[in-house]
Amino acid sequence: MSSRLSTRLSRLLNLVPFFIANPGMSAAEAAAELGVTTTQLMSDLNQLWVCGLPGYGPGDLIDLSFSEESIEVTFSAGIDRPLRLTSTEATVLLVALRSLVEMPGMVDPSAAHSAIAKIEDAAGAAARGRISDPVGQDSGEDVEEDPIAASVRSALHHHRALALTYYSASRDRVSERTVDPVRIVLVDNHSYLQAWCRQAEGVRLFRLDRIYAATGLDEPSVPPAQALEPDSNLELFSGDASLPQARLHIAADCVWVLDYYPMDTIEVGADGSVEASMSYGALDWMARLVLGFGAGITVMEPPELVDEVRRRAVEALSVYDSVDA
Repeated sequence: MSSRLSTRLSRLLNLVPFFIANPGMSAAEAAAELGVTTTQLMSDLNQLWVCGLPGYGPGDLIDLSFSEESIEVTFSAGIDRPLRLTSTEATVLLVALRSLVEMPGMVDPSAAHSAIAKIEDAAGAAARGRISDPVGQDSGEDVEEDPIAASVRSALHHHRALALTYYSASRDRVSERTVDPVRIVLVDNHSYLQAWCRQAEGVRLFRLDRIYAATGLDEPSVPPAQALEPDSNLELFSGDASLPQARLHIAADCVWVLDYYPMDTIEVGADGSVEASMSYGALDWMARLVLGFGAGITVMEPPELVDEVRRRAVEALSVYDSVDA
């Protein structure tokens, strides 16, 4: 829920300066430019009508004149004015920008470093001295972007399809995909390309650090309408009902694993242990994952995974016994 609210807030804050710079633009043109549906845009404009300065009376609220044919801001409530940052606010913004630079594909790193340099110059030494540059670089210099992230962002910008070589951790295999990019999103501190996968005929998330190769194609990106809905298919295993489910018993001292793997909690025991389910694609990969936790994780079902884990555990113990002998 918080992710959806944050995404919508960013859109709303962008709408006022956008329409001030593009007065009279039609709803269809604006929706295409902003990457949303016309329905969503009109809903956002109606929301802006009740936003503004404290007091929330006439002269305080943002005012617009809009229809399907033309949209114009008649009162901006000051959103079009330059933002004046305090030293603390500038520091927070600098930290956020530096974090974005570390997330592949989220922003153009050269543009982000340029913005960092400008904020530091405007805020002065007070803000600059509060944080150190983690990479020891001059913020104003050009930074070379990861070529895969650059290819993905370029395909998004130019609305081109992509050919991907991708490693799927859940299936433990590398595959070739042709996708229609939709957007880059941040999920659990990892950058993902959200795209329509032509092979799967559905929306999928591709983690950027698991893309081995990305080649822009000459053909246009043409994702279907349902793939363009905001916040659609942001679950890592969304829409892949073919994946089997493992039911696991996780000891209390290993419940941290829930923060690192896509699991759904089924039940929490009185001793702090947890029963959870997890989707997986390859039996071999799932067995290796579970065995890595020793007694910390016990497989309850499916039977074939239980048997595979037991077989591997017996083989491992036999090796130890032969060494001792």
